[in-house]
Amino acid sequence: MSNIASLLQASLQPASRKQAEQQLHALASQKGFLAHLLTLILNGSYDRSTRLAGGIYLKNVAKLRWEEDDEPLPEADKAALRSQLVPAMIALSDPTDKAIRAQIAESVALIAELDFPAKWTDLIDQLISSLSQTDYSINVGVLQTAHSIFNQWRAQPNIAIVTQAQIILVDIFYDFTCQDLPPGIEDAHDSFFAPQTGLFQRFMSWDPAELRSDPDETQPSLPAQLKTKIFEIGELYIKLFPDQLSRSPAVEGFVQSVWELIGSNKLPGVADDSLVSQSLRFISTAIRSGYYKSLFSSRDTIASLVQGVIIPNIGLRDHEMEQFEDEPLEFIRLDLAFGGSASEVATRRQAAADVLQALVSSGYQTEATEIVGSTSSNPAQNWKAKDSAIYLLTAVATEAHGVTSTNALVDVVKFFSEHVYQDLQASAGSIHEILYVDAIRFLLTFRNQLTRDQLLSVLPLLVRHLNADHYVTYTYAAITIDRILFIKKGTQLLCKLAGAPEKVAENDHLMKCAMRIIVTARQTLTPVYQQVLQRLVNILGVIAKNPSNPNFDQYIFESISALVEVRLRFILGILADTLGRFVVSGTPSTLPTFEQALFGPFTFILQQDIDQYIPYVFQILAQMLEAHNTGVPSEYRSLLPFLLTPTCWQQKGSIPGLVKLLKAFLARDATEMIKTGQIAAVLAVVQQRLIPSKINDGWGFELLQGVVQHVPPVQLKQYFKAVVMTLLTRMQTSKTDKYVYLFSHFLLFTMAVNVDGLGPDYVISAIEEIQPQLWSQILVNFIVPQVPKMPHKDRKVAAVGLIRMLTQSTIMLTPPSAQSWPPAFVSVIKLFSEPQYLAKSKDEEQSTGITEIDFEEQTAGYQAAYSRLAAADGAPVDPVAYVRDPQNFLGQALAKADPRVKGLLAAGDEKVVQPFVQALVASGYAIQ
Repeated sequence: MSNIASLLQASLQPASRKQAEQQLHALASQKGFLAHLLTLILNGSYDRSTRLAGGIYLKNVAKLRWEEDDEPLPEADKAALRSQLVPAMIALSDPTDKAIRAQIAESVALIAELDFPAKWTDLIDQLISSLSQTDYSINVGVLQTAHSIFNQWRAQPNIAIVTQAQIILVDIFYDFTCQDLPPGIEDAHDSFFAPQTGLFQRFMSWDPAELRSDPDETQPSLPAQLKTKIFEIGELYIKLFPDQLSRSPAVEGFVQSVWELIGSNKLPGVADDSLVSQSLRFISTAIRSGYYKSLFSSRDTIASLVQGVIIPNIGLRDHEMEQFEDEPLEFIRLDLAFGGSASEVATRRQAAADVLQALVSSGYQTEATEIVGSTSSNPAQNWKAKDSAIYLLTAVATEAHGVTSTNALVDVVKFFSEHVYQDLQASAGSIHEILYVDAIRFLLTFRNQLTRDQLLSVLPLLVRHLNADHYVTYTYAAITIDRILFIKKGTQLLCKLAGAPEKVAENDHLMKCAMRIIVTARQTLTPVYQQVLQRLVNILGVIAKNPSNPNFDQYIFESISALVEVRLRFILGILADTLGRFVVSGTPSTLPTFEQALFGPFTFILQQDIDQYIPYVFQILAQMLEAHNTGVPSEYRSLLPFLLTPTCWQQKGSIPGLVKLLKAFLARDATEMIKTGQIAAVLAVVQQRLIPSKINDGWGFELLQGVVQHVPPVQLKQYFKAVVMTLLTRMQTSKTDKYVYLFSHFLLFTMAVNVDGLGPDYVISAIEEIQPQLWSQILVNFIVPQVPKMPHKDRKVAAVGLIRMLTQSTIMLTPPSAQSWPPAFVSVIKLFSEPQYLAKSKDEEQSTGITEIDFEEQTAGYQAAYSRLAAADGAPVDPVAYVRDPQNFLGQALAKADPRVKGLLAAGDEKVVQPFVQALVASGYAIQ
């Protein structure tokens, strides 16, 4: 320890400093080091620089090593130092030792921060006992030390933290009152809402300088967030608790706060957008409520509202113009958000327009229209002024969101002709891009106010804007064309839709426009359908690399499907039905054109396992395959083994399309499928994947219907009993109301379809082989109760199936099965006389009781949802078309039936059966 002084001196020399500090660091861990160091500091015989270096080193020890774990200081040394520091500081009270004393005082503060009061319990006593009644130089040292210790508690509360707490408390207030008023809040109403004294009113004028945000900041300041939430509560109270608000002039105070906060554009920054929008929405809600007519009825008030609040916030601002250029999709999204309801207001200009619409729809349309007219009398002076004028006129002309009703005082057609049409037809680059968008949006907004001829006259101009360079312009043109709906020049529009596929890709507005044109144009697309198809295929190739927009995906596949439907209608020999489906003239050669164009991208989608697109692909493949009247091309046939693999059926979104596709195969290629053993694979899918699933059992039955319709009964017989066993097993293990209905319908369907060899006894005998008298139990307990529940679309099938069973089945006429004949006949009569219904039961509404295979599907990670393609759905096919009138079919069947049938008729319920039979006899059927 004797060389501490020399080490301190050496630490002051650059050449020896590092080595000296290392040695001092090693000595600091030794017992007694701190006491020796403090003694040296107090010893006036040492050089002053050495003593000061010692004081600095002691301060650093207190700061850096006091609680070190690797090389801890001895606790005894620390305790000894704590007892000596205050006396040492007093001993250094001489003015010449001021610098050294400052180091000791800081050491005291540093150690006190860590050890006081737990380990340094007598610190305050040491300081107090050190005070002198005569020597103020000592007192100054003691007080400086005390100040350094207690200064940490002097800091003011963090106002930002307190404000954040206030914001959360206001959120909680909203939570408590959003449904009903708790008694405590109701009793304390004035504490929150009273003018001048209420907390909410006081916060409106609260704007501490330390919480103000930078003018260039985009995030709202804490006071702005707090005021925004208070305005939300005010809006809530106007809607839910107007009587409570009427207890004091609270709304008047809020309205005054809006004037003071945002009047004359006092809050122009982006950070204040939320506050401005919400305060304006509060004004709109107050006006629409009708409770505060005295506040807004005077012309002067409306004028100041329009000129001081609405107009300053209606113009486009710099950051919105930046968004227009740099983020066009977001600009469009926000712009289109305004129109459904007041709650959809997204920007401050929309909020300002909403105030104007509130005035117009609340009986102030005369005053509002005149004031707006006087402020926008010269809209052509510059593009920004014209943009604001058009926006103002649009707002004042619309009595409510949307264009279902307009202000009778505004001639929108005249304004369009005089001020807007010129921008719509202006050549590219001759006016600001915003004005093109304004003109198109005006046309979009008021399309219902224009006549058919007027709309047709502007369509060529919209077509031209589809070729615009600016994203927002051509997207708005596409949206407007889509919304107009009635498009006569579909060919021209579609050809001009876009240049490169990349321009269209991911812009769902453009794709929706293309879909609408294809659906509407119908036969007029005939000359250019190949170019249109190729363009759609090119776009599909681009988006397939990175699918990210579900709306776009739906529209492009709907477009492809609609185009296929348009060209194939003639091939199928189907004319337009009453719903106006697509009709064009064409030639059978068009089908290979579609197949050649689509098989490549579809194969890529299937090989790359693009989940989002596979459900669409299966639907369109089925749609094209259905167009082949005879045979199946080899390209389709090569797909079949893949379609029957278990992996294909794991995605639940693919199942409807797969079922549709397999039914198309069965209808056209059942013979080949029997030869290759693929019928067994189809039935394996039904038995193992579809029927066991409560989610997909309906698709299983639909596929089974395709099998029984198209597979000859002789070849089907080897599988049919096993299929019925699967159906009965599911009935026993996890029966639902839906499944009972599907099961009953399938049995009736199988007996109803007109397939040679597939009569009622084919079904009944297979069931009887499983267990004698099982058929009677199924008929009485399941089928008969389900018959009255048949919906209209299934009633004919059920009727024909039952009639054939009752009149053609020998098993049903033979005891003991004959005992179930009378109730089955009664069910036929009820089918003709009672209304149908098919209600979901509670157990099927809930998610409980899923089967094992449902659980497997639900826990298989991401699965693409099924999105039906409307154009891919063919016209409904009647599986019993051979029967035109089921009641006539029944009368004829009874007249030709086995004599035993007439005997069974007498065993039925006389009150039901006899009147019905007599009516048939009266109609000319020889039954008795």
